[in-house]
Amino acid sequence: MILLNINHDYSYHTRKIVTMFFPLEKIESEGKSDIVIKTEQKGRTLSVLASVYKKEKTLEYTAGENEDMALAMSLLLYEALSETTGFRFPWGILYGVRPARLMHAKTEELGEDGAREYFRKSLVSEEKIGLACEVMHNENKIIALSKPESFSLYVSIPFCPSRCSYCSFVSHSIENALPLIEPYIDLLCKELEETGRVAKSLNLRLETIYFGGGTPTTLNEAQLDRILKAVETSFDLSTLREYTVEAGRPDTVTEAKLNALLSHGVDRISINPQTFSDSVLEAIGRKHTVSQVYEAYNLAQKAGFKNINMDLIAGLNTDTLESFINSVNSAINLSAQSITVHNLALKSGAYLVTESEYFDLSKKNITSGMVDYSAAKLKQNGYRPYYMYRQSKSLGNLENCGWCKEGFDCLYNVFMMDETHTVLAVGAGAVTKLKNPYTAHIERIYNYKYPYEYVDRFDEIINRKQGVLDFYSKF
Repeated sequence: MILLNINHDYSYHTRKIVTMFFPLEKIESEGKSDIVIKTEQKGRTLSVLASVYKKEKTLEYTAGENEDMALAMSLLLYEALSETTGFRFPWGILYGVRPARLMHAKTEELGEDGAREYFRKSLVSEEKIGLACEVMHNENKIIALSKPESFSLYVSIPFCPSRCSYCSFVSHSIENALPLIEPYIDLLCKELEETGRVAKSLNLRLETIYFGGGTPTTLNEAQLDRILKAVETSFDLSTLREYTVEAGRPDTVTEAKLNALLSHGVDRISINPQTFSDSVLEAIGRKHTVSQVYEAYNLAQKAGFKNINMDLIAGLNTDTLESFINSVNSAINLSAQSITVHNLALKSGAYLVTESEYFDLSKKNITSGMVDYSAAKLKQNGYRPYYMYRQSKSLGNLENCGWCKEGFDCLYNVFMMDETHTVLAVGAGAVTKLKNPYTAHIERIYNYKYPYEYVDRFDEIINRKQGVLDFYSKF
């Protein structure tokens, strides 16, 4: 795809808008393509030419004296692409990761009515405006729990039984990574010890812990026990509000592992079917069955877990609206305390190459129907939306939304998505996010991405902990 931006500096905005419509297209500024987008500014007059295969649209707009030109260009480009592709997005021109946070910021600036009007001017549907407001109000109750000295801990376990076809995380199949597991755990425990020392020296208050990955329960019970013990000995857990471990793959859940988690105070787990269709599971490379989902869930309930989350994904390969409806209903019938509905993110490197694929709206419309059904059904059954985020290159430019029964919000998810307070992160691919408690300023410290790098260059990871001390020394 060719994108030409002439006589203006709104290229960040125009690239975001075109990516909504063509998420798998590589954007170039020269050459030949069946898709050519040209945006131009002359004084206060903006113009857009959108040529998409055999369809072409030219629009022009003259902005007022005090009008936001970047916004005007975004709206004009959106309209041109909507007319050439025949598709409109329920989130309009908004492309940010955190729509509820934007709603919060605009509410503080303009009041809630003014914030709603800002979203309308951005072509957001009334349903999504209502969702953003509801999430904002639910998040605010949790955000208020955080104190200036608060922080959360993220522990990365980047291993899985096998890799799912849609996965974009740094995760490695247990078969391929087996020689790395033990040295990784040894060093992870050392990093936990050093991170705990830093937190104690700064008198930080630990609010939530989250084990993610990967699939932490890929490890055996003895390995999990070692890491959980390292957390206990390295951190003051007396202020801990929530302790989550992802047991995302049902085929990794055993009674012994569940008991190990419970014995160390873990009070929330995720058992993630993604779908309740065996044929869809096979199509996406999940090496488990629907019956194993039920077995794992029942095992967790029997063990004593009273806060279980389940993840579903809308838009999976071969899934249908009817099948997705069954998945939502199945998770609700299990009475999961929270259900997170994700929208498939198009992370593959392949590009769409045919005219028919560009103008085939069926998959986007079906996925939108899936998300709409889940929202209505979950609300009908006593769930409320408590956090939300969006990913670039998602199918239909939709949202990922966490729904929970009253009192079962995942605090970590809200703190992390709102960027409420510091998150100290350990393990391969982990990113420590340092938040100034008195301003919006954030700094990041990155661990090496892959487990082999983590093991080989561990000394450097420990050296980077000084960055946490340096950050807090400033205030």
